[in-house]
Amino acid sequence: MVEKFENYVDAFIRYLRLERDASPHPLRNYRSDLVQFHKFLESMPSAAPSRLKKIDRITIRGYMAALQERGIGKRSLSRKISALRSFFRFLRREGVLDDNPARQVWLPRQEKRLPSFLEPGEIRSLLEAPDPSTLLGLRDRAILETLYSTGIRVGALVGMNRGDVDLIGDLARVREKGKKERLCPLGGYAVRALSDYLKAFPETGASDPLFVNRSRRRLTAASVRKLLAKYIRRAAIGKKVTPHALRHSFATHLLNAGADLRSVQELLGHESLSTTQIYTHVSRERLKKVYDRTHPRA
Repeated sequence: MVEKFENYVDAFIRYLRLERDASPHPLRNYRSDLVQFHKFLESMPSAAPSRLKKIDRITIRGYMAALQERGIGKRSLSRKISALRSFFRFLRREGVLDDNPARQVWLPRQEKRLPSFLEPGEIRSLLEAPDPSTLLGLRDRAILETLYSTGIRVGALVGMNRGDVDLIGDLARVREKGKKERLCPLGGYAVRALSDYLKAFPETGASDPLFVNRSRRRLTAASVRKLLAKYIRRAAIGKKVTPHALRHSFATHLLNAGADLRSVQELLGHESLSTTQIYTHVSRERLKKVYDRTHPRA
């Protein structure tokens, strides 16, 4: 009996969650993209391609064409085909398929988008927006200061425990993607904000979550995005800002102040220097704007 497509998807999602330590958001995207592909297979005149071994690159190219006709953007299209590549690679590893039919399907060329970031003055307004006379204000200021001081991702931030912060050594232990663990330096403002926050909340164990909600449960990434949006409005910053924009701001401000690329790579936790090099483009673009705005002969 041939297993249903959905069963293979369930096995793939389980593999990503248990063996690759994938977080909930990408898991939802993978499942959604694979379900969409399955619906495409079922809509085809012949039901034969719905059997996995009958799927070939012509089938996948037909799927790409159908997505493009619906106006799917290049970035979304690339993500969906990448999801198929990973799915078929998993099935090949499990012995279900002999080949990966998506391997030779070229992804559309992406337009390079420079990461959005805040100017130093905007960062200052944002960090001063929480009210430190309230418990939640102390927590929120500590969150914003920690994000900007370390440049860590929001997933790493909400995963931190109280024992991960060393306020004497000015260090924070963070766990990034794939369970990688590293130490990040904490700036003086972040140390003070964290110290004030921890003093205000009842003493708990080192393994308890660092940032909690009103019910004393671990704060979620969605909650951090929501509180950031609130303070962006309060600071009257006319931009759409995500927690990742604070990571971009961290890297851009370091490079603008003269930090070398290798150091920024280490601070961001990037495995490849090429990933960090995008911030040199940001710095160059900023310099060109300053030049055009200020040079008499620009």
